[in-house]
Amino acid sequence: MTSRYGALGCWVMIGLSLGTTHVYAQCAAPELKDGVAGYSECKAWPAYPGVSITASSQLEAHSATENPYDEGTYDLRLALVASEGGAALATYSQASSFNSDAISFNGLSIDTARYSLTPQLRAFGIRAAFRGSSRANPFGEAWLSLYVKEGNTLRPVLESLVVESYGGEWDTNCEGEFHETKRTLQMAKSSSHGYTDLIVKTQSSGSTNVRKGEECVSVSRAEKPAVTTLRYDGKQYVVPEDLKGRSF
Repeated sequence: MTSRYGALGCWVMIGLSLGTTHVYAQCAAPELKDGVAGYSECKAWPAYPGVSITASSQLEAHSATENPYDEGTYDLRLALVASEGGAALATYSQASSFNSDAISFNGLSIDTARYSLTPQLRAFGIRAAFRGSSRANPFGEAWLSLYVKEGNTLRPVLESLVVESYGGEWDTNCEGEFHETKRTLQMAKSSSHGYTDLIVKTQSSGSTNVRKGEECVSVSRAEKPAVTTLRYDGKQYVVPEDLKGRSF
């Protein structure tokens, strides 16, 4: 559940262990400062019963004064917490993680897909969404970053991979061009510096709208899928510039 302006979300997880049903306490999304724009989520981590992930991002203080459009920079705070009792197991915080201006920061979500980087280590993902405000030039992107637990801290191992994007230019009536790209991640059989290589499959498509008499005709096209392998360099996965999100 995504929250703005201090609302809370919750998650109830029921698990089975040794034939006994365990009901874990509610997973509460972190509280946000009242009256300040932000997003807050909590999600159980299926790979680790009894552990939940919390994520929050809020407009930073220097951006919040007399700002009716919630423009400025947003921080990012993450934590692994015990579902029972809520104790923090590992944390991460980063100031000025996202910029919101003509292209606005539009929220975040927690991704618990099976990102198995080593036989003993699994990552979780944070997806950040962005959206433009122009009707004539629509634009949107989603970035994926991966984090792993190291002791009582969380460390980013993949940052700002663009997994979805769309855009275009049209006359707001019919004629124009549009494009869309989606990317998926798969675990490779190979590895670099002890971490599994990541296979990124990119599928792009587009369409052109033209006016023919009284009709608006759309012609679609699909590009050949592209495959890229991301390798760990000992600190992070190296993301090519054309696949990486940039601050707006």
